[in-house]
Amino acid sequence: MAKILVVCDTLNDQFKTISGEVLTGAQKIAAEQQAEVAALLVGGAVASHADAVSRYGVSKIYTVEDANLAQYSPDSYAAAIAEAVRQTQGDVVLMGANYTGKDLLSRVSQILDAGLAQDCINYHVEGGELRFVRPMYAGKVWATVKISSTPALATFRAKAFKAEEKPVSAQVEALSVTVPAPLAVLEEFQPSSTGKIDVTEADLIVSGGRGLRGPENWHLIEDLAEAMGAATGCSRPVSDEGWRPHDEHIGQTGKTVAPDLYVACGISGAIQHIAGISSSKFIVAINKDPEAPIFKVADYGIVGDVFDVLPAMTEEIKKLKSQG
Repeated sequence: MAKILVVCDTLNDQFKTISGEVLTGAQKIAAEQQAEVAALLVGGAVASHADAVSRYGVSKIYTVEDANLAQYSPDSYAAAIAEAVRQTQGDVVLMGANYTGKDLLSRVSQILDAGLAQDCINYHVEGGELRFVRPMYAGKVWATVKISSTPALATFRAKAFKAEEKPVSAQVEALSVTVPAPLAVLEEFQPSSTGKIDVTEADLIVSGGRGLRGPENWHLIEDLAEAMGAATGCSRPVSDEGWRPHDEHIGQTGKTVAPDLYVACGISGAIQHIAGISSSKFIVAINKDPEAPIFKVADYGIVGDVFDVLPAMTEEIKKLKSQG
């Protein structure tokens, strides 16, 4: 029976939400291919995350624990994952398409001389063969990719699958892997502001562009986001000019998001930004320029000045919430 191996991200000793989504996706793929799903945890001490993995219906969990993995090191981690794939004979290796996943699986791909499909948003099984769907050319087209190597490697975007918990009893097996000493390590991890919703995990996002004219007006974005219970994001010029931190930058060179609702305020809609939001379920654009490119991809558009529209929207949402 074919085996799908999901590498779970536990950077900073946290089981990432995207790993639960990929585990759910792996179960869907396995059901169509009559395959089994196993999870892989790699780090200095990761066995404690086995309970989090088993919540997603995975009954077989492999662990690789080593002193050389105590601090995150892309070269040591990639070597450990590659050897674990060999030992477990994984046919398909999946991971979340966050910074960690895209970095690690590209290295594992090179070590194993195996094909890799990055940043996938879906999959198909045709004639018993697994194929991955991923955006190309800044989201202008979707490519269906068939990987001929074994194993086949792929990363999936956040929210490509909705995480579904189906708790089971799991068997944990520690693998004996020789891990090379790291060439580089992550010395310190500094998370963003406490309590802040990460845009890659948010269902609702309110994002602003240069149409806000300056950081002194950003409270309009924050007020609307607070009323909606949404995360805040921004276009690249905004983060480049220092109005907002870079971890809010959404686009081809920033974060890729897939919320249920994306509200673009004062964003013109450069192709680089569109590439980061194309997987959104619904896009609402607010811009005073009726010819702004953002309207071509928006599901709903409001032609108007953000300084008039945003306060009105915020007050209306507050009023509706107060009425229950």
